[in-house]
Order: sequence, then structure tokens, then C-alpha cells
Amino acid sequence: MKFIKYLFVGIFFGIVLVKSEAVSWFRIYEMFRFQSFHMYGIIGTAIATGVLFLQISKKGHIKTMQGADLYVPKKDKGFTRYIIGGIIFGLGWALVGACPGPMYILLGTGVWSMLIVIAAAIAGTFLYGILKNKLPH
Repeated sequence: MKFIKYLFVGIFFGIVLVKSEAVSWFRIYEMFRFQSFHMYGIIGTAIATGVLFLQISKKGHIKTMQGADLYVPKKDKGFTRYIIGGIIFGLGWALVGACPGPMYILLGTGVWSMLIVIAAAIAGTFLYGILKNKLPH
């Protein structure tokens, strides 16, 4: 019962993404062809909201479930790792038409072919876990 609120937040988030057409293959295709502002508006709104809540959490107004201050660790500085990672992420997104969050939402809406994508994503994550220490970071 402790985590039921997170289930409801996830369901609400899924409904928002479906209703805003953020999980639509057509909308993603439009975005990658620079034919519509729709997805850029959604992503920009998500970034602005994330920055706002991160700043609020850094001021100590948001606590963890245990009541402690929220700690945000500093990211390693770098350019190459983020460019290469972003390119790989974007290629995967363009290839399957969904980033990791919407994969589960699409499965929930009955797009059963997402089972293959989710299995591939889990296999890729497992492979990364094995190779992580051997890769340049």
C-alpha cells in the first residue's frame, strides 16, 4: 500500500502522454523530420518543469519519503559522453518510435509489438551492465 500513490501517478502520467499524443509514432516521426512543433513543445515543457522542481528541491522545500533533504549528486562534466549517448538514444527512439517511458504505455494501450522492444531494451541494459567497466566514460 505504501507505493500505491506511485502507481496512480504512473497511470495518470500514461494517460497524459496518450492524450497529448506524445506516444504517437506519427508525432515522433513529425518531430524527427522537423515538420511540427508539437513534440518540441511537450519536451520543452517537461524540461522547464524539471528545472523548476529541481530548483525548488535544492532549496530544501521537498523532502524524501524518509523526511530527509533531497540530495542531487553533481554530474561529471563532459561533452563526448553526452553527445554519443544522446545519438544512441535518438537512434533507438527513431528506430522503434518510442523512448523508454512510452514503451510501457504503448504496451498498456495494446501495442503488443512493444514486448519485443521492451525485451531488447532489457537485454541492452543487461549487456551494458556487463560491459560498463570496459567502456570509455
